Amino acid sequence: MPTPFETLKQAHAADWQAYVEHRFVRELAMGSLPQQAFQHYLKQDYLFLIQFARAWGLAVYKSRNLADLRQSLDSLKAIVDIELGLHIGYCAEWGISETDLAELAESKATLAYTRYVLDAGMSGDLLDLHVALAPCIIGYGEIATWIRQQPFMLRADNPYADWIAMYAGEEYQELVSAELRWLNERLATVDAGRLTQLSVVFRDATRLEADFWQMGLDLS
Repeated sequence: MPTPFETLKQAHAADWQAYVEHRFVRELAMGSLPQQAFQHYLKQDYLFLIQFARAWGLAVYKSRNLADLRQSLDSLKAIVDIELGLHIGYCAEWGISETDLAELAESKATLAYTRYVLDAGMSGDLLDLHVALAPCIIGYGEIATWIRQQPFMLRADNPYADWIAMYAGEEYQELVSAELRWLNERLATVDAGRLTQLSVVFRDATRLEADFWQMGLDLS
């Protein structure tokens, strides 16, 4: 029997595949992604992380028990205290200064997905918020694992090897596993009507994540 989260994915298999196997991802795996496209993605991903932190702040507010409160707060602190700093350092390696990042404007794709996530959390409950975040949290881990399984992956001198290694690494994969456990426990308790509502949130968030890759390719 598929897990509840696998059921969500299967219900929107075409959208999920279009996201995790997007041309941006394939070219990144092959090392052929234009540097300018990756740099544009990195810049917008910095802005995404800021909104992602706000989403975890909202998760703190939406938490109804101590365990969820602690998890949400830990995620918020990890982004603010660790991930943003690491991202700024990684951007510097790609010739993007912290000053450049501070002066960025959000692209339409960044606005669309991040505000969708925040709206899902504001109008719904903590489960709505987690489902809206799932394509990002779980999807990136699945994408990195998928890349490493592909025969067309450039394994020597791939300029994007560090990015792939980060999301395929043990630390991030443990985060994915923890999120999957959280989601599956809670999705297993909802009725069919509620699952249909959450399925729409998951579908829309997945499509918006695919648009984020396309934004990188289009330099939009």
